[in-house]
Amino acid sequence: MNIHCFQHVHFEDLGCINNWIEMNGHTLKYTKFYENIKIPDVDDFDLLIILGGPMSANDEKKFDWLKSEKEAIKEAIKNDKLIIGICLGSQLIANVLGEEVYRNSEKEIGWFDQYMTDQQESKNILFKNENKLKVFHWHGETYKLPKNSVHLAYSECCENQAFLYKNKVLGLQFHLEVTKKSIVTMIENGRNELNKGKYIQSENEILSQTNNIESNNKIMIQILDDLTKNNGW
Repeated sequence: MNIHCFQHVHFEDLGCINNWIEMNGHTLKYTKFYENIKIPDVDDFDLLIILGGPMSANDEKKFDWLKSEKEAIKEAIKNDKLIIGICLGSQLIANVLGEEVYRNSEKEIGWFDQYMTDQQESKNILFKNENKLKVFHWHGETYKLPKNSVHLAYSECCENQAFLYKNKVLGLQFHLEVTKKSIVTMIENGRNELNKGKYIQSENEILSQTNNIESNNKIMIQILDDLTKNNGW
């Protein structure tokens, strides 16, 4: 399988997804918007992974490549490509599908419970038979659910945490892919955001709960296996 990754900053990477790609012998190529803006033809990849970043999906004036990225995402959706958007990636997908991306009432940074909706798809796609899982968050914005999408998950802080569109496009506000190394790197580059807030944990609180990484990665790998095995859900 040919996989392409849209990466927005060096400190939010593929994490455990990279291991899955290597283990399965897939081909991986990048567009690293902080280094280059070379976007591949839509026929050059089977799966598009859109990573997170501190910028907003609305920051087109500040980051002129955002417009080109959104056009590429729209084209990939139109051509029925498999797509996973993580954090900013999910916000970009929602925006491309015509929905507003806006500041959430609270920032959500750290390990917080994620709950499944009553939709059967949410249990099949995300956590199987579990109704909740403690996952890693780092976001201040959210979105309205795209029309004709399935609402998969929510947290106490943020209602729209995950959605599935046309069985091939998955948006996740949270970070199942994180490793200990990637969390440390995110903290090093975003420490200024770790101030007081109802849903903002301290650096020590975040690092003391890295035992959750294994369960998060297990779910991420299961999602990738299911997605690629069945060419969607």
